[in-house]
Amino acid sequence: MACYFCQRNIKEIDFKETELLWRFLSGLAKIRAKKRTGVCSTHQRKLAKAIKRARHLGLFPHTIK
Repeated sequence: MACYFCQRNIKEIDFKETELLWRFLSGLAKIRAKKRTGVCSTHQRKLAKAIKRARHLGLFPHTIK
């Protein structure tokens, strides 16, 4: 499985693109593992950083009850 971001030639992941970031969260709003998403290591780190920034600004919940 090829990386979603490498296929689309996306270099930077913007934390404001919540529609895109929701695809990489589980039902409980946890960041899915690299094996589950099929994202390369570089983009997985950038993805995690973007999700954490979005959570800090209140765009995402930390958990869903």
